[in-house]
Amino acid sequence: MTRKQRRLTLIGSAGAVLAIALGLILFALNDQIVFFQSPTDITQNTMPAGQRIRLGGLVEEGSVEKSDNAQVNFRVTDMANAVAVTYKGILPDLFREGQGVVTEGVIGPDGVFVADSVLAKHDENYMPKEVAEALKDQGHWQGGEGEAN
Repeated sequence: MTRKQRRLTLIGSAGAVLAIALGLILFALNDQIVFFQSPTDITQNTMPAGQRIRLGGLVEEGSVEKSDNAQVNFRVTDMANAVAVTYKGILPDLFREGQGVVTEGVIGPDGVFVADSVLAKHDENYMPKEVAEALKDQGHWQGGEGEAN
């Protein structure tokens, strides 16, 4: 083998190893990627049951129902559509009707979003960027321009 052939073989082998490593990393991360959806996205697009997503919007006024076994049912809205959510656990202190919320979980076979985590808006100046953009797109944004951080 000439010097040039050895160099090309080495470069080709290194490239193949890097490509395989990158492929394995992307395959492993595929299960960890969670996409953000608004209530309108979920109601207009058929989401497969069991697909992990983040649902963001506002907690619909009058929709919160708490039970004795720490289960909470509520609806998340973007003022155009709403999605029923069920969550079993302790809610954040700032969780209340009319406030911004991001829930993470899966859509059950009955179409109800089963959340395993609930994040509430932590102060009057912050709302997740995706939630603010969805509300702006629907024409229901109530904050100032610089508040969607």
